[in-house]
Amino acid sequence: MRNAASNAQTQREAARPPVATDIQRVSQHITRLGIAGFPRNYELLHEAIIGQNAALAQDIAALGPNPKQSSLDELGLKYRLVSHCGMIDSVSQAETSKLLRDLADQLAESLAGKKSFVRATAAVLGSIVDSPDQSLSSLMSEMEYLSRTLEETLAAETALEAKLETDMERLDALARGVAAAHAAATTDKLTGLPNRIALNKTMADLYEREEGAAGSALIMVDIDEFKAFNSRYGQQISSRLLKKLADIFRKSIKKHDFVSRTDGDEFAFLFANVGMQEAVAIAERLRTAAEDNLIFAATDTASARLTVSLGIALSGDAATASQLQANARVALHAAQSNRRQPVQAFGR
Repeated sequence: MRNAASNAQTQREAARPPVATDIQRVSQHITRLGIAGFPRNYELLHEAIIGQNAALAQDIAALGPNPKQSSLDELGLKYRLVSHCGMIDSVSQAETSKLLRDLADQLAESLAGKKSFVRATAAVLGSIVDSPDQSLSSLMSEMEYLSRTLEETLAAETALEAKLETDMERLDALARGVAAAHAAATTDKLTGLPNRIALNKTMADLYEREEGAAGSALIMVDIDEFKAFNSRYGQQISSRLLKKLADIFRKSIKKHDFVSRTDGDEFAFLFANVGMQEAVAIAERLRTAAEDNLIFAATDTASARLTVSLGIALSGDAATASQLQANARVALHAAQSNRRQPVQAFGR
């Protein structure tokens, strides 16, 4: 009987449809909407469905079935999604070029109007000089013509001034949009820290300096067993932990230092003007600050304490930014493999 019951349970479990992964859910929604499987569309739907962005989900639903790609891209720009931020430069450049072309056309038209008025003025003056005996009515007719020409010129100037003001406001708005898009592309949404893109740029700038990259230390931090923690307590608790850790790290750096969230549970620091001994001391302080503060009520009846591993690499030991990151990651993996020494330095 037990075997029969067990077999029946096994059959029922096998008959259950498999739980769809996040990618499968997004793919199904893309198919249902009838839109192209572009990476930026995947990010758009992922943010709406998996990221639980209710406002974005409503905006997408309002487009109806088979929405235009341009409409989807507008939503991506509106919500500052990373894969769409690269598009804003081209959109901004195209609109700026159009504004400048329209402005050039209006300036040319205004200049033509001024030249017309100058010719009219010269013609009236010439007429007065050449015909001093002309009648008063003829002279008044000439002056009325000159007055109308002047009014038209002034009206054109007023319209041009208004157009210039409107265009300048639009150009300012475009510049702000580009700046906001760049900020969104280099900022981690959850923690507000710089992201991997920002770290890569900062490190690339470090190696492009004339004095070279010597004198800096890259420290990579990873939360131990974070996937298991996330599976046990859920995304909401995990997100709260990451935000708290980001706040701790943000307060741990000085003005000229740099901290970023580079992956789900991975952070990276770039410290200037430090040697290995000081870098190790800094890493130990970061570890202590993190672990002392990563104790919180995970549930109503249980508490969770997490540990972290840290890998250190010096910029002077690497010829490129990529090599520096690789060195730090080697050290990080060594720390993760030996919990008794959670801080490891490359080459030491």
